[in-house]
Amino acid sequence: MQTQIQPSSSPAVDGASWKVWWQLTRPHTLTAAFAPVLLGTALAIQYSGGGVHWGLFLAMLIASLLIQAATNMFNEYYDFKRGLDNENSVGIGGAIVRHGIKPKTVLNLAFTLYGISVLLGVYICMSTSWWVAAVGVVSLAAGYLYTGGPLPIAYTPFGELVAGFFMGVLIILISFYIQTGTVTATSVMVSFPSFLLVGAILLSNNIRDLDGDKEFGRKTLAILLGRTGAIRLLAGMFIVSYIWVIGLIIAGIVSPWLAIVALSIPKAVKATKGFIGKSDPLQMMPAMAATAKTNTIFGLLLSVGIFISLI
Repeated sequence: MQTQIQPSSSPAVDGASWKVWWQLTRPHTLTAAFAPVLLGTALAIQYSGGGVHWGLFLAMLIASLLIQAATNMFNEYYDFKRGLDNENSVGIGGAIVRHGIKPKTVLNLAFTLYGISVLLGVYICMSTSWWVAAVGVVSLAAGYLYTGGPLPIAYTPFGELVAGFFMGVLIILISFYIQTGTVTATSVMVSFPSFLLVGAILLSNNIRDLDGDKEFGRKTLAILLGRTGAIRLLAGMFIVSYIWVIGLIIAGIVSPWLAIVALSIPKAVKATKGFIGKSDPLQMMPAMAATAKTNTIFGLLLSVGIFISLI
């Protein structure tokens, strides 16, 4: 759900334009699916000391991107059907409320992307283990139930927890597993910051939409904590992510090269400061973008640190 503002004076984009369909995927969120796949694969290379099965890597990457895009479309469809979004809303894809694409078309497209991801999943299972299918089914269900179903996860205090697990931890571990055939304690521990930072993306969205969500009776974590408490939690999630990596380095679990993630600290600081003292959704949009970028840069830098350590 997005907070309401005054209508924009910019002209609407033609509903037939490819830009509308691209916008419908909410491309700024897709990097949250790319970085975990890369990180899981980097950990697999480090573990096995060998090469990459590129077919499995590409299948996992494309499937993750498709599931993320489909989840975004479910979000747009169900928020529209419940009356939470209209043409004056901030931050949504806007295909339905601004550009006239039929809601049913958005829903069908989301299920189509799910179908393609299932085919990719079959290929992954045939090449590895059919246990991956069980994990995949649960992931697809979570993506749909995030905003679909009788009690959408996004409308509860558990949205950050679910998103962090499925889009952070699970993608990393599956990417690692399909390359190595196992899951190690190290891969689990390295995935923990991604759990926090993906959750932070959802928390930042809910901080922005806090006032509007209250009006519609949603019970997000940001609402329960209050604006100040939610911002403090956001800052804490950033801090713990960096401390966690330092702890892994000190414990000798990962290479000191992973300290390169410190380069993303300015983005985390910008994200936190961007919410302080603000209640206007438009003013908080840069902070939301900085939060998403922190997650992506953090994950990419972890991967870079692993690759450097292998040289």
